[in-house]
Amino acid sequence: MVIEILRQEHRNIEKLLLVLERELSVFARGDRPDYEVVHAVIAYFQVYPDAYHHPTEDMVFEKLKVRDPAATANIGDLAAEHRRGAEGLRRVARAVESVLADQELLRQNINDIIRDFIEQERRHIAMEERDFFPAAVKALQPQDWAEIASRLTDQRNPLFSEVVEERFEVVRRHILQLEQEAEAERSAHC
Repeated sequence: MVIEILRQEHRNIEKLLLVLERELSVFARGDRPDYEVVHAVIAYFQVYPDAYHHPTEDMVFEKLKVRDPAATANIGDLAAEHRRGAEGLRRVARAVESVLADQELLRQNINDIIRDFIEQERRHIAMEERDFFPAAVKALQPQDWAEIASRLTDQRNPLFSEVVEERFEVVRRHILQLEQEAEAERSAHC
């Protein structure tokens, strides 16, 4: 169940990467992307992965270290991967803010920063899906999964966490709705 939750979160992240990629293609062809959509995607990435997704992965990874140290050695430093993703996101946020502040920047540089973030996130997710999750499924015992699940329940049951979860679901739906509206508006102008 824990792995299914993580995989679903990866699918949600991929949807947001697709939204960001579509807005990037608008920017790359010289049009103005919907910055409200871009900001919503950035806001989601600034909070949700580090608040929920990565801590869950960290718990699984810690259990895997005990059960199969060779697998974790093969996977590498998961925490460092997550930090690289956060740094990439900070670069994206700074680049978008620079564009909005009308600073002189090469369109290609902005494109490269955002493209790098998207590709880095996809490589990271692919590694987790290919190496980390299968190793965890193979090595962890039912009691490991039960302990992780109980810690997740404890982590998300307080009222604040439930409110936060609800807020992120609203943000996720809002992002997808904004993207549909932006796409329809661009199509109407073509």
